Amino acid sequence: MKKRILLGVISALVAGAGLSGCGEENMTAPKVGHSAGDNRESVAAWPALTPGIPQDPAIEARIDDLLERMSVEEKVGQMIQAEIKSVTPEEARAYHLGAILNGGGAFPNNDKHASVADWVALADAFYHASMDTSDGGVAIPIIWGTDAVHGHNNVIGATLFPHNIGLGATQNPELMRQIGAVTAAEVSATGIDWVFAPTLAVTRDDRWGRSYESYSEDPQIVRSYSGRLVEGLQGSPDSDALFAPKRVVSTAKHFIADGGTENGIDRGDAIMSEAELIEVHAQGYFSAIESGVQTVMASFSSWNGEKLHGHKYLLTDVLKERLGFDGFVVGDWAGHQFVNGCSNVSCPQAVNAGLDMFMAPDPSWKTLYANTVAQAKSGDISPQRLDDAVRRILRVKLRAGLFDAGAPSTRAYAADESLIGAPAHRAVARQAVRESLVLLKNNHGLLPLARNQRILVTGDGADNIGKQSGGWSITWQGTGNENADFPGATSIYAGIAEAVSGAGGVAELSVDGRYRQKPDVAIVVFGEDPYAEMQGDVSNLDYPGDADLALMQRLKAEGIPVVSLFITGRPLWVNPEINASDAFAVIWQPGTEGGGVADVILRDDKGAVNHDFKGKLTFSWPNDAQPVVRNRGENTELAQFQYGYGLDYGQSVQLAALPENSGLAVSRGDEALAVFNGRALDPWRLQVTDAGNNQTVIASSVSRLQGISVQSVDRNVQEDSRRLQWSGEGSAVAGFFANSRTDLTGYLQNQGALVFDVKVDGAPSDAVNLGVFCGQDCGAEQPITDVLKGAVPGEWRTVSVDLQCLANGGAKMDMVLSPFYVRTAGALDMTVHNVRIASQASADIHCG
Repeated sequence: MKKRILLGVISALVAGAGLSGCGEENMTAPKVGHSAGDNRESVAAWPALTPGIPQDPAIEARIDDLLERMSVEEKVGQMIQAEIKSVTPEEARAYHLGAILNGGGAFPNNDKHASVADWVALADAFYHASMDTSDGGVAIPIIWGTDAVHGHNNVIGATLFPHNIGLGATQNPELMRQIGAVTAAEVSATGIDWVFAPTLAVTRDDRWGRSYESYSEDPQIVRSYSGRLVEGLQGSPDSDALFAPKRVVSTAKHFIADGGTENGIDRGDAIMSEAELIEVHAQGYFSAIESGVQTVMASFSSWNGEKLHGHKYLLTDVLKERLGFDGFVVGDWAGHQFVNGCSNVSCPQAVNAGLDMFMAPDPSWKTLYANTVAQAKSGDISPQRLDDAVRRILRVKLRAGLFDAGAPSTRAYAADESLIGAPAHRAVARQAVRESLVLLKNNHGLLPLARNQRILVTGDGADNIGKQSGGWSITWQGTGNENADFPGATSIYAGIAEAVSGAGGVAELSVDGRYRQKPDVAIVVFGEDPYAEMQGDVSNLDYPGDADLALMQRLKAEGIPVVSLFITGRPLWVNPEINASDAFAVIWQPGTEGGGVADVILRDDKGAVNHDFKGKLTFSWPNDAQPVVRNRGENTELAQFQYGYGLDYGQSVQLAALPENSGLAVSRGDEALAVFNGRALDPWRLQVTDAGNNQTVIASSVSRLQGISVQSVDRNVQEDSRRLQWSGEGSAVAGFFANSRTDLTGYLQNQGALVFDVKVDGAPSDAVNLGVFCGQDCGAEQPITDVLKGAVPGEWRTVSVDLQCLANGGAKMDMVLSPFYVRTAGALDMTVHNVRIASQASADIHCG
């Protein structure tokens, strides 16, 4: 039986960062109450690998010389990666920075439509800054990293491939090598040296918001792909292609088990044995290392309660020593700050655990730099660990040829606009689209369609390149884009129209399904809107598409055969939509080359099959919407379509009507839901994050932490209340948290409120916020300072906060992880009793 380990708030809350941000801030905390050593077997349980690129004595000697000449300040500079919105080339020169990055939605000059020349010019500026020795420093070329998760996705006009979940369905590892090579070519054209890809997550719970970044729930699929991707990006380690022009440094991420968190909560906790960690979640890293991957990104998530950014056993003992990885470990977006005892600007614990480069994206990187220099000089970070981190960074730069490559603008193919979205590149992406499509239903052999028909193409995904591309498409979330932002790309409709018009047919586009003349057949393109990371987390597997279903049912009632094309980043329960369709295909998130869909669903000019369906499910498809894990070999009886399912045109299968009971209970919200009544009620536990960012589940009657203490006290019966005392030493949080989600929408719809009894014995000296938390960029806070200041000292009163206010502030009420927490940086002495969610409540605090 798995031990309960709680999910709580983190230092972003403690620091007063609130519940919104640039999209990369973590809103979850390390679990506590679980020994970091639990479930560890022995490092010998891991395989001893031979990395693809052997160490070169000449390079090692050159590193020795560089280290000998570098100051502590220069060494620490190499360990800092700043984001282009928060650093200038002059600052990179002054601090001897080792790396920069552009986050999702960051562009040169903050211009979404920056040209290839603009990207190269900025790369040049940072390169020249890093090579400037006017202050007596050592010239070490800076390295620029970018997220290129399905092509060079930040650049206008780039080729965007299907997301990984679609590529997994192709079951074509060799195609991955080609995709890596195309991506590398387009990235190198913009002067960038390094990509944060491939993602090697093995998704186990499809509610996870990054499920589409996983190739499969089967670790062997991930293992067969990862090495090929690395070789496509970097070049094969045993060939002249290794780091040749049009190649880049690759990253295996996110180490490790980011796809195995409990309840599919992004950046949560992977609670499992070491054997499961090895057998399921490590497989992709093995082939990546053997293929020469040069960087590994640490995961935001935890393993059995310990954050990966501070996990010495996994980062050093396993990854570096046992697996033989000799490149460098880079952090994720300020991920170091969530290690126990760390902050955004100080974390020697992460360095000592094995992190070699901080990803420090906001302007506070300068303070992090200064603190790390001081820690290196004081011995908090040993000289040996400092030199090891810098040696690894220099090794990668030397292997990649950056010391000899010159300025980005002088390199082969630099600023070559013809590489961005090149026809040959788009052809590879179009092949990937064709091979990724999975046919679930084809009753009466409706597909493939003849081209010379009148075809209605409808649905909100029909002519929407942004929707078909998904997250990580120009912008981080993939939102805010128009078709014009994808020059050279082809929508699903455009691909169909091109094929049909050339054969004498007619393709009519109508998003709402209204038509001028009754069509011979309707193609409905529908599905998930773009999302990334936690914003894509869901509480269950129901596809909430009532309007789409109504469209299909109306067309079918009008006697029109319906072909449904489902855009999605994960398996979802769509039985009603499948029943309303004569043919149903999953097209995942195909990227910019929507013409690949038409290649498969339409016959050729002679009426024969043009391209057959090849895609097979590498994820089990759910038989209802309940949040139950279904994986190959696990709960297979709960799969509507088993792992490996996928029809082709050679099969004649009549799919009978599927059950339409979602299995979900309706959230009524007509009875009070107790959160704390004498004790924290399941699934919640009282958790505190103190002023030093140490998280603790309160299991004793008296707990004293940095800046906050908790004591069990009596109101009506023994220890039925909790006294919370903040000392004013810094921001701290206390509240009730769970590692599973609770649906409060019924209460929201029923005039619900968050209600609690409170006694104030010491009025607040600073602002106090009450919050509801549902994960990354998901939650809301409401000021309660005036309510507490107005309370009569020593007297109990009841406070109620309108749930609608918190929902308006950004809390998703169907995904609640904490229905109640209090945060302040000042002094405060308050006691809480009987925390509950009530319907038809008269709220003291309203939204407006």
